[in-house]
Amino acid sequence: MSASVVVRVPAKVNVQLAVGAARPDGFHDLANVFLAVGLYDEVTVTPADELRVTCEGPDAGQVPLDRTNLAARAAIVLAERRGLDPAVHIHIAKDIPVAGGMAGGSADGAGALLACDALWGTGASREELLDICAELGSDVPFSLVGGAALGTGRGEKLRTLDVGGTFHWVFAMADRGLSTPAVFREFDRLGEGTDIPQPVASQPLLDALAKGDLDALAAAVSNDLQPAALSLFPELADTLAAGLAAGALTALVSGSGPTTAFLARDPEAAEKVAESLRSSGTCRVVRTASGPALGATVLSAPSA
Repeated sequence: MSASVVVRVPAKVNVQLAVGAARPDGFHDLANVFLAVGLYDEVTVTPADELRVTCEGPDAGQVPLDRTNLAARAAIVLAERRGLDPAVHIHIAKDIPVAGGMAGGSADGAGALLACDALWGTGASREELLDICAELGSDVPFSLVGGAALGTGRGEKLRTLDVGGTFHWVFAMADRGLSTPAVFREFDRLGEGTDIPQPVASQPLLDALAKGDLDALAAAVSNDLQPAALSLFPELADTLAAGLAAGALTALVSGSGPTTAFLARDPEAAEKVAESLRSSGTCRVVRTASGPALGATVLSAPSA
């Protein structure tokens, strides 16, 4: 019998990211509409002599393997709450783009937390797991929940949303990363001296998700961080233009970037957009995925 627990956890795209002014604590209030999509990392947790992290997959060399990794931090926080030693080997099989604005690190944190809870039999409630997720980072709670949700506060306070259909996406990964803190700093710089409104969710966008209305969703998506991302990485504009020219219904920077996201009418249209982007010379890797997808899910665990 294997003593390992394997958890699968999805990437996300932000179909709306409304950003308020910087708060005294340095964070920003958000109205963040998350949609989980079918690109996944798998996190395997196994008992070990000490806490260690390994990683495989695309761009795995960019993933920190020390205690700054959110997966390691998740194990540490849960262990501290239960008076346990976080002596586990966490292995991350990456398929979510690294430093791509699709919450790959947050997904690994949520995956490791759920895996350690199952491995140690801590019996943590959903509320406690979400509380730990919020302590780890703003996007981590959604990685646990999946589906679609509105995140408020700094993104960690979630309200699940109804989705009335399946949406098909194309994601173009850039040839370098973007630092989320740097993008927020640029957002602050660009907005200096202006009155930045309090962020609110777009009702037309929420209605479009609930009805599964593709065209209404395409008309309603927005990202307040996109101008900052484009300011720091102007070449992303060429990628956005290439996807639209290939027939995408809409295009936007995903979260803080630099991954760009394209909504397509159906799987065939998504493949056409993907092929055009691959040959455009404006991006490094192109992937297709649909959403909503399930949140962190235990795939295998030791039997009792």
